[in-house]
Amino acid sequence: MLNLIKNDRWLEPYENAIEGRYNYCFEKEKQLTQNGKISLSDFASGYLYFGLHKVKNGWVFREWAPNATCLYLIGTFNNWQETEEYRLHRLENGVWEITLPEDALHHEDLYKLLVHWENGSGERIPAWVQRVVQDDKTYIFSAQVWNPEKSYQFKKKNFKPNTSPLLIYECHIGMAAEEEKVGTYKEFRENVLPRISADGYNAIQIMAIQEHPYYGSFGYHVSNFFAASSRFGTPEELKELIDAAHEMGIAVIMDIVHSHAVKNETEGLGRFDGSFSQYFHAEPERRNHKAWDSLCFDYGKSEVLHFLLSNCKFWQEEYKFDGFRFDGVTSMLYYSHGLEESFSNYGDYYNGHQDSDAIVYLTLANKLIHEVNKHAITIAEEVSGMPGLAAKIEDGGYGFDYRMAMNIPDYWIKTLKEKKDQEWSTTGIWWETTNRRADEKTISYAESHDQALVGDKTLIFWLIDAAMYWHMQKDDQNMVVDRGMALHKMIRLITASTINGGYLNFMGNEFGHPEWIDFPRQGNGWSYKYARRQWNLADDKNLKYEYLGKFDKAMIHFIRDIKNFQNTPIIKLWDNSGDQILAFQRKDLIFVFNFNPTQSFTGYGILTPNPGEYEVVLNTDNPAFGGFGLIDESQNHFTQSDPLYTKEKKEWLKLYLPARSAIVLQRKEK
Repeated sequence: MLNLIKNDRWLEPYENAIEGRYNYCFEKEKQLTQNGKISLSDFASGYLYFGLHKVKNGWVFREWAPNATCLYLIGTFNNWQETEEYRLHRLENGVWEITLPEDALHHEDLYKLLVHWENGSGERIPAWVQRVVQDDKTYIFSAQVWNPEKSYQFKKKNFKPNTSPLLIYECHIGMAAEEEKVGTYKEFRENVLPRISADGYNAIQIMAIQEHPYYGSFGYHVSNFFAASSRFGTPEELKELIDAAHEMGIAVIMDIVHSHAVKNETEGLGRFDGSFSQYFHAEPERRNHKAWDSLCFDYGKSEVLHFLLSNCKFWQEEYKFDGFRFDGVTSMLYYSHGLEESFSNYGDYYNGHQDSDAIVYLTLANKLIHEVNKHAITIAEEVSGMPGLAAKIEDGGYGFDYRMAMNIPDYWIKTLKEKKDQEWSTTGIWWETTNRRADEKTISYAESHDQALVGDKTLIFWLIDAAMYWHMQKDDQNMVVDRGMALHKMIRLITASTINGGYLNFMGNEFGHPEWIDFPRQGNGWSYKYARRQWNLADDKNLKYEYLGKFDKAMIHFIRDIKNFQNTPIIKLWDNSGDQILAFQRKDLIFVFNFNPTQSFTGYGILTPNPGEYEVVLNTDNPAFGGFGLIDESQNHFTQSDPLYTKEKKEWLKLYLPARSAIVLQRKEK
């Protein structure tokens, strides 16, 4: 019996399905690796063969296009015309090749493929292309020869991420600029990376790296899977950014999109060789993602596995990414893409509606990524709760290191939208922040980019709304702002302090960045006003944003400085939804939250199994964080014995708990 089932006996009725998936993956791996004659990493090296490569005394270009009848390279070097010297010849299995002399192509030349098929033809950007640029005037995308005289040489060798715990700063290069424009890799490295390092985060998760035609898609409609988006700069500049992050001790995780692809034909993989089913499903109902208006990969094809697995290895080897956050995993797992399904019991995960081929791909991707780099990090963005997603492959799981705790941000938004302050349930808060499978690590977060996209609001905007425009001066007392700031700190602290793996924050949310995210589009006059980050707000000593930024920095450093904080057991000490008080213990730390909007408590008793002297180490009500300073942090707290609990060796902590505040106490060593 697999450990996944041993660890959760409720899975026993589905043992055959779980073991069937495990065995199917094992058999598929044997097929791809020729019964173990080569490694999975050897198989996933397609990027070294396909695409354009500089070789001794010339160039070689290869492409897989089984339905094509004829292929030509066209570009600035032949005036975009079919010419015989740039015609490819066909090899076996639908592979096409051309070798060219050294002077046939030059650095920064633009090119495409002209693909002919029966009764048709079209211009295509090569599937394995590693550099794509857009013309500033025509907005047309083209492949670009990239062969600089000096390629970037990484200074930091053998970087090992710090995952104790993993503290992720989710970011987007383009919208990281303060000006109303598209930011660059260079600007991010120089201006934003030092902020992240100072704030204590030990990882960044970069969105929208793979090239995408529409900027406003947030990088989710990928056209060129091996090309780093040129709208942010050059490959060398991205490599320098990653190298600089590593020198600061910051891991770099890439948001990778293998769940679907853009429909575009001239820019992407749609009808690449004239057929609908080269990379995607043959059946229209499976090929077209009705919710995302995109194309769905056929993971049952070995060629598709070759393409996607090679893509994972490419970003690790070429750019030194430390891992991936896989987007849209729910959409991959189910034939329905998870749409309009309840997932209310275990049977919903084993009812035959799951895509076994996609499950095989995800499992093999995790195995490959860790084969390439044993310290790599993989995270699944998955909402259905599929068991085993972040369990070890040998235990019957899919091999992700973490899964996103997507219930938590949804809970906070729902609470802010639907409940009055006095209706907040500490029992509900505890359940949502700690409800997870014991054998799977999660990334907890209060909000990501999703909560801020146009049509919704950030947490701070839900809390403060229009008052942010008028009452964020430090000398301006406003009850709406006071409430919002207090709850913003408490929400973030309880989310971060209950982690069992890692914590994530989206760029700017740490200081309460106002308003939503809205990328340039026709509906807003192609404006960049809301697709940027106003760092000046956090830096302005006259504004309250500084308070929130200081608190986040203190909170992140506090968690980071505690060895293996994420692995310490969480023991609930007190939960009273009537008083709206919640307290729990991790090792020698006690966390106490008073969510009550009006009532402060004097001498409130918290029973702890760890008696002794406690000092305040973090306090949301500290004036440095925009609080009222109602707690005397210089005063230590001593537990008091109670005859009723002598045998249990428990004692009382009697605390003053101001309304809408939280404190963290640490037991002093004797």
